[in-house]
Amino acid sequence: MAAIDSPRVQLSAGSNGRIGQFFASLVATVVAWNDTRMTRNALSQLSDRELEDIGLCRGDIDYVAAKR
Repeated sequence: MAAIDSPRVQLSAGSNGRIGQFFASLVATVVAWNDTRMTRNALSQLSDRELEDIGLCRGDIDYVAAKR
């Protein structure tokens, strides 16, 4: 098995923290958006009867998906 040693870009400590926070925030935003999308899609596939069984109506889907 071969190992590849790739050079890493060195940044100053101040900018490295801010860049890391930016990407962590970006990833968290994308994950939250995807969770909301998946919840909305899953609830949208349920029948009106199934939604009623869990105490929802079709108009509640966006609200529930946003609040998760």
